Amino acid sequence: MALRFEVLGRFNRARAANLTLPHFLCQTPLFMPVGTQGTIKGLTTNQLEEIGCQIILGNTYHLALRPTSELIDELGGLHKFMNWPRALLTDSGGFQMVSLLHLADITEKGVTFQSPVDGKPMLLTPEESIQIQNRIGADIIMALDDVVKTTITGPRIEEAMYRTLRWIDRCIAAHKRPNEQNLFGIVQGGLDPVLRDICVRGLVDRNLPGYAIGGLAGGEDKDSFWRVVAQCTAALPEDKPRYVMGVGYPLDIVVCSALGADMYDCVYPTRTARFGTALVPEGVLKLKHNVMADDTRPIDPTCACMVCKNYTRAYIHCLVTKDAMGSQLLSYHNLFYMMKLSRDLHSSIIEGRFPQYVRVRFSAEDGSPLYLFLSLSHSPCDKCSYGHLCLLEGAELLGSGDEWFHDCVCQFSVDWNDLFSLFPKGDVPEWVCNAMEVAGIDISSCCAPFISSQE
Repeated sequence: MALRFEVLGRFNRARAANLTLPHFLCQTPLFMPVGTQGTIKGLTTNQLEEIGCQIILGNTYHLALRPTSELIDELGGLHKFMNWPRALLTDSGGFQMVSLLHLADITEKGVTFQSPVDGKPMLLTPEESIQIQNRIGADIIMALDDVVKTTITGPRIEEAMYRTLRWIDRCIAAHKRPNEQNLFGIVQGGLDPVLRDICVRGLVDRNLPGYAIGGLAGGEDKDSFWRVVAQCTAALPEDKPRYVMGVGYPLDIVVCSALGADMYDCVYPTRTARFGTALVPEGVLKLKHNVMADDTRPIDPTCACMVCKNYTRAYIHCLVTKDAMGSQLLSYHNLFYMMKLSRDLHSSIIEGRFPQYVRVRFSAEDGSPLYLFLSLSHSPCDKCSYGHLCLLEGAELLGSGDEWFHDCVCQFSVDWNDLFSLFPKGDVPEWVCNAMEVAGIDISSCCAPFISSQE
């Protein structure tokens, strides 16, 4: 085993820890950006260090195709190849069974892909997946699992779970660098609690360095999502890291951390940046929206990142519609936001204020605007098709000094859909309230029924 996991603080199921890996001492909970082929699009490794990134995720399947694991090994491993001094995690290639299902044929031996590069078949067995990852040299490597969408039902779910357990033994046998790389097993079983329990117990019996919860964030309803996370984290060892794969929405990370998870990855922060969207405390900000064209404020006045210190929304609006620099600046900001979220989760648990931190995020007790929709007129604006509405509070964000603000949504810094995607006080989704109750965190003040009046 090439890691040390030391829990530094707890609140009920939530925990903050030091995760010592061969290349870096990490603090959990933590978010890992996805660098599929050894790069986060548009950002340098120096910039990733600057914003506090601790672990980058690479993709075994894609790296094996280009530039090939043999070349990476010959050039000193992925750390040296991409000039990244901190930790790396490589997935096994199992996810491509879902994302490239039309190119894949799955059998007990392994999965055969048709290469999207040259069309040639590529057989990825548990042994081959581990051999590739041994050559790449990441701090954490993932076992090849049989992945199916959680929206699938029937015998295929059970087949995949038992195959995942059979394949973990082949992965363990093939792993040649256990003193330098940490092999994590992946819990499968769909939304079936019995199958999940069988898989958890089977993997724990193998005494692996860490464990991942797989097969989620694939279209299942949120109530099922959090219940699977809660079940698995409760059954996994207290002294090993727990990694929920494919999770990147800030709300999901807060909930999963409250339930006892430690690690997350997702393309969401950088992919949404390439579509011109920024992450902000109130939700999201769409920089392509025309109202941004003359907005001289930073993306987030409370953010300390280089982008918010130096550029206006108007400038970025101009770039995201025409220049790649726009998506690069938004990627930087969004990852800075995710790293700060990770640090805030860690420090709030260590300092014994995690419940207060959660309530602040859900009810804007920190002074962030509360979007309380009081009335909506039916008369359309002469500039757009939307109606007018009144909001109570939110005055600072909307640029008004009055307690009440009455204007068309087209004048706001976020559009209609964004406004309604935010949580007014007392309107936190029911699934979040249920999850927090299981986590032992009282957010009842945020979950009270919300009443609005419409004309």
